[in-house]
Amino acid sequence: MCGRYALGVRLAYIQQQLQERGMQVDEAPEDEEVRETYNFAPGSFGAIYRADVPEPKSRSERDTEAGQEQNDNVPEQEEQVNEKSGDTTAMGQPKYKLQSMKWGLIPFWTKRQPDYGSMLRTINCRDDSLIENRGMWTTMKQRKRCLVICQGFYEWLKKGPGGKEKVPHFVRRKDGDLMCFAGLWDCVKYEDSDQKLYTYTVITTSSNSYLKFLHDRMPVIMDYGSEEMRTWLDPSRKTWSKELQSILKPYEGELECYPVSKEVGKVGNNSPDFIIPVNSKENKSNIANFFAHAKAKDASPKKEPGIKVEGDEVKEHIAAHGTKREYTPEIKSPDNESKKQKVHPGPVSPSLQKFKTRSATHNKPMKKAGASKPPDGSQRITNFFKK
Repeated sequence: MCGRYALGVRLAYIQQQLQERGMQVDEAPEDEEVRETYNFAPGSFGAIYRADVPEPKSRSERDTEAGQEQNDNVPEQEEQVNEKSGDTTAMGQPKYKLQSMKWGLIPFWTKRQPDYGSMLRTINCRDDSLIENRGMWTTMKQRKRCLVICQGFYEWLKKGPGGKEKVPHFVRRKDGDLMCFAGLWDCVKYEDSDQKLYTYTVITTSSNSYLKFLHDRMPVIMDYGSEEMRTWLDPSRKTWSKELQSILKPYEGELECYPVSKEVGKVGNNSPDFIIPVNSKENKSNIANFFAHAKAKDASPKKEPGIKVEGDEVKEHIAAHGTKREYTPEIKSPDNESKKQKVHPGPVSPSLQKFKTRSATHNKPMKKAGASKPPDGSQRITNFFKK
């Protein structure tokens, strides 16, 4: 199952990466034609790599050609031989292109635009549905095979009673390269429109042993430059075969899978953090990083209010005075004290002596009027008999 993936890179970067890995790119659209998002959802326009084959003909064109078969320049028997042999000389050197297409395949025979629910049913195509030559995929699997380019895909792990808790996981290549899914594409033109709409689907297969815990289905992933990739994209192979069917198998290379932010569950959200492990130091929303930062902050030396650390005090002194000066406290000694005591005052001027005398007289405590020393007990008896 693949219902969401990441494509947070520009189309120019995708083209560069493909070419560096030996993949031919003869044509590519502008960057704006492909949605650049870390939360790529169905209905969005993604990057598709395919052989540049002639576009499917309309019903009227096919009916016209059916009535003029006797005028064809190439005999039917010769055409069949070329298809069986896989010879590409008759059709010339194949060209390959990057193209913007809408996720959610709409068959070419569709007359009106389907609703969103119908489109969701064709975002994936099971590999076992391609074994027999019947059903809606028959035309696409013979002539319209492609690669879906992305950074990786999301899958939700069901936990808790009844699987009510869903934990999103991101799956990517361990080497960090872009991921290539096997896909099918088609082109449709509705009756009420003159424009052609290109759409695609992602082929899924059984999960490998590494992803079994996550889901029982996974996209078919192909390696760059592999024989399977060349065979899948070969435009001369117009007949479905066991060889093509055998390509659709679980991925045997190395993958990485880890939990990511639950915010990716909402289609409208978009952030580079969605492809970063939820417990990673690079993840800004990781609560563990918050506590680790707080712990490191607490471990740093603290300064009490009003108390300066020696280093800070020195810096402030240097900033204010330009140099650092050592402070030596004054030490009192008995000799110094004795010297201070033996110091005699110098001669005092008459005016100053007069001022001191007046100040001493002026500052003497004054007796209150009528106040006298209270008599003692014997004096009281003598005064009584006098009376």
